Amino acid sequence: DPCRNFHCKRGKVCHADKQGKPSCICQDPAACPSTKDYEHVCGTDNKTYDGTCQLFGTKCQLEGTKMGRQLHLDYMGSCKYIPYCTDYEVDQFPLRMRDWLKNILMQYYERDLDTSGFLTEKQRSKVKKIYQNGKRLLAGNHTVELLLHDFEKNYHMYVYPVHWQFHQLDQHPVDRLLTHSELAPLRASLVPMEHCITRFFQECDGDQDKLIALKEWCHCFGIKE
Repeated sequence: DPCRNFHCKRGKVCHADKQGKPSCICQDPAACPSTKDYEHVCGTDNKTYDGTCQLFGTKCQLEGTKMGRQLHLDYMGSCKYIPYCTDYEVDQFPLRMRDWLKNILMQYYERDLDTSGFLTEKQRSKVKKIYQNGKRLLAGNHTVELLLHDFEKNYHMYVYPVHWQFHQLDQHPVDRLLTHSELAPLRASLVPMEHCITRFFQECDGDQDKLIALKEWCHCFGIKE
């Protein structure tokens, strides 16, 4: 099969011509396998697609047009009303997001105690310190001096998770810049629960070049230079 090891990007499928030469052609959205309701996705055109196969197949067919360039995966699930994000909410968002990222790392660390594989050795040693500090802070009975010291420690507890998430997303290619498609896995899963995430990422892109640099990312999360 000439298509066996022939890779096509999302929205395209391999097709072999009469001579057996493989090439990539647009996926026919109508030929996508049927999906369950929970696999539906919402596109940036505010249309519900049966799944990512149908969405990216449609995007491929619109290649070269303005609609094709603008169509992306917006979020997981059927399209629904997403309330407007207020100035106050977007100011509070980084605090919730930092806490959420820290909690994810804590869960990964706890799972790694039983079955390793979620974190690398280097990541595990970093997260271990955050984990131990978190446990100590929960113990209570702190003096004022200890609380001031913990405030400094607490700040660093939130720096690493933010750097870690940037690194997790910066994969295609690894260039210290996040594109729309690199942000998509995080955005798409969070939009239905966190309606401010779209505005947050838009405002993170300070120079409006459609790329979020590490410096812009950290600035958005309130991390000092």
